[in-house]
Amino acid sequence: MIIGMRTYRRPGRAVATSAGEAASGADSHLTAGTGWNVFSYLISGMLCYGGIGWLIGHFTHISLFFPIGMLVGLAISVGWIIYRYGRPFEQGNPPKGDDR
Repeated sequence: MIIGMRTYRRPGRAVATSAGEAASGADSHLTAGTGWNVFSYLISGMLCYGGIGWLIGHFTHISLFFPIGMLVGLAISVGWIIYRYGRPFEQGNPPKGDDR
């Protein structure tokens, strides 16, 4: 926002870091958006595979494919979350969120 000849900057979001990261100077590998990313992976996996299961069950008249598809989607999502966020320092390339 411009006020007269001076510019006024609104304060940004505060980024919380733990004491260990602040002391070592390392970047935080988890950001404020990481929780939303994990939540969206879980929901989208269940929706996509549940939808595929519903389509298959609709055409084959076997309603059990819908909950099986949702469980498969949940399992795949949990596996992807563990792969992406569960062991970031072992791979040497920690994930970065969009909040930086």
